[in-house]
Amino acid sequence: MIEILTSAQVDQARVSGALVADVLHAMKARATVGTNLLEIDAWAKEMILDAGAVSCYVDYAPSFGNGPFGHYICTAVNDAVLHGMPHDYALADGDLLTLDLAVLTGGIAADAAISFTVGEKQRPEDLAMIDTTERALAAGIAAARPGAKIGDLSRAIGTVLKADGYLVNTEYGGHGIGTTMHGDPHVPNTGRPGRGYQLRPGLLLALEPWIMADTDKLVVDDDGWTLRSATGSRTAHTEHTIAITETGAEILTLPSSR
Repeated sequence: MIEILTSAQVDQARVSGALVADVLHAMKARATVGTNLLEIDAWAKEMILDAGAVSCYVDYAPSFGNGPFGHYICTAVNDAVLHGMPHDYALADGDLLTLDLAVLTGGIAADAAISFTVGEKQRPEDLAMIDTTERALAAGIAAARPGAKIGDLSRAIGTVLKADGYLVNTEYGGHGIGTTMHGDPHVPNTGRPGRGYQLRPGLLLALEPWIMADTDKLVVDDDGWTLRSATGSRTAHTEHTIAITETGAEILTLPSSR
């Protein structure tokens, strides 16, 4: 189902979005060499519950997962790119970490993800992948306005990803969001302009370009959730929740200090 939110619901989405961004940036600051992924999950839980928010992940049990996720944040390291389940792993210098988070406040969800390197060792190819996803996300947001079609956003995102030489997987991508975390429409990370649902004010979308260094194929971990590159190559993933307004798109998942 595609949801069109009221102005009051969009206001609430701004609250959820700011919280998501605040938690992600706090976790990024704490994610240093030696930090355990389970510590990050515990810190995220504390911030979410202290804010009176509800995790979108703990009880989440879609058809593509293995039972309830059971954690508060996704932590994907190096060759893991999506749905990274926190586990007993201490971050090493040079790890490429993606944090993905979604919460509900007042019954409205917001969803975002960031990728970054840990410690002092920074591989140029990792930074290049992160930069590509960030520019692709910016292109998708720039294409989002009333009257545009989902395919216009997908084309804008995919053009950036492909121009930098990356293969694009369309199994997982952006999505509608509102009273639930995952809704229609699906927003693939590549597509044909002029196709798909026509955007309207009040529509919320989570746009999320993600790439793997040398493949578009995924494999699933034994945990039944974590998706990794089939070749073991590194990965990157960036996401914002946006609201379609009368004049364009508003990014909702920015830190409250912004």
